[in-house]
Amino acid sequence: MALHEDATMALSLMDLTSLNDSDDEHAIAALIESINPEFGVPAAVCVYPQFVALAKRLLAKRNLLEVKVATVTNFADGKQPLKAVLAQTEQALADGADEIDLVLPYQQLIAGDPDTPWQYVNSSKTICKDRAKLKVIIESGVLETEALINQACEVAMLAGADFIKTSTGKVSVNATLDATRTILEYIKRSGKDVSFKAAGGVKTVAQAAEYLRLAEEIMGVQWVNAEHFRFGASSLLADIHETISTSGK
Repeated sequence: MALHEDATMALSLMDLTSLNDSDDEHAIAALIESINPEFGVPAAVCVYPQFVALAKRLLAKRNLLEVKVATVTNFADGKQPLKAVLAQTEQALADGADEIDLVLPYQQLIAGDPDTPWQYVNSSKTICKDRAKLKVIIESGVLETEALINQACEVAMLAGADFIKTSTGKVSVNATLDATRTILEYIKRSGKDVSFKAAGGVKTVAQAAEYLRLAEEIMGVQWVNAEHFRFGASSLLADIHETISTSGK
């Protein structure tokens, strides 16, 4: 597939993300403004919970109603009290969030306690049911081993995850092709209709293309669509626009 086609596809699968400590209303406005429908639009924007309502308003103002708004909970270290996480989830949904990206309490899993992570996912799923997609961040770069990544996928999927997401983008190792292969192969073996999101570290169209080819190899070409596959990225957008511009629209 030509680089131009990969760029167009990557854009359609992107959760255009701004999760910086310095984020304010101006930063979110700039994020929404960076979407250029001439090139195509992302699947979603991903912002902190306090900016969900603003993002919805700004997208509506630009008539980009097809772009979903995702937000994060239990972010970024996965250590917030469950009650606080659920309250944050309820508020985000009330503000119009279409998707919730929940950080699995992955340290608990590493410590040999799968029940706490299950509880976080299952309780969040109960709130999200019929209202929003639940994307569970397993922090695969910290889990490291194939066994732990598989266990995180199992716990998340048993508890009702709609997506398995690799990373927060806030640790030293984020999305990798190895972790992606492990997760996609687990989803494939499960036979469940669970989706996947690679987040953190995918900065160029060439890198994105490697993930696309891997997903196509494991899951099939038809599976790779915005319902099943996402990139969580910010700097990738610039390379996508550059690639599409230089290769001709």
